[in-house]
Amino acid sequence: MGNTSSRVTAQDKAILDLKNQRDKLHQYQKRITVLTDRETQIAKQMLAQGDKKRALLALRRKKYQESLLSKTDGQLEQLEKLTSSVEFALIQKDVLFGLQQGTKVLKEIHSEMGGIEHVEKLMGETADAIAYQKEVSDMLGDKISNQDEDEVEEELAALEAELGGGERTTVVPLPTVPDTELKGDRTQTGPEPEPARVPQEERQAMLA
Repeated sequence: MGNTSSRVTAQDKAILDLKNQRDKLHQYQKRITVLTDRETQIAKQMLAQGDKKRALLALRRKKYQESLLSKTDGQLEQLEKLTSSVEFALIQKDVLFGLQQGTKVLKEIHSEMGGIEHVEKLMGETADAIAYQKEVSDMLGDKISNQDEDEVEEELAALEAELGGGERTTVVPLPTVPDTELKGDRTQTGPEPEPARVPQEERQAMLA
């Protein structure tokens, strides 16, 4: 009896490629969450310092990264349905193209994970940091949608309101002091009564 080797079909390969892409995407999601959390903190810090421009840049980059992850996740979910289809042979070309696009987007996501030191540059004032901020701003101008821009503006306004609310202090009015004196606090201002005089005869009797 000889061993029969099972032939790997194009569908099997597509399913494997899809699984690898999804696993990689999940890894990226965990790593990018650390960066987007820090970008939110930077936006708050910049707003507190009155630097709205840098705060907006941090939020725009955060939104772009989140959109990339969401878009890729949706694409992979759709491909997963296609690869399990019984009519895979008819849609094989579409699936392979989708996998190629997924690989391309994953590379783009990976390039966005430059590390926390790149995120810190978003609030830097050195020449290198300013050049990096301009590079990010120019890149986002072509890749972030109008809807995302609107959502970024809304998030910025929400952060401003949050910071403004934290700085407000409630002034509690102090109780007024009554002008009239209480009866129990009144003091006599008249002359004190003189002690009663003892008759001379009684004083002599007491001394005897």
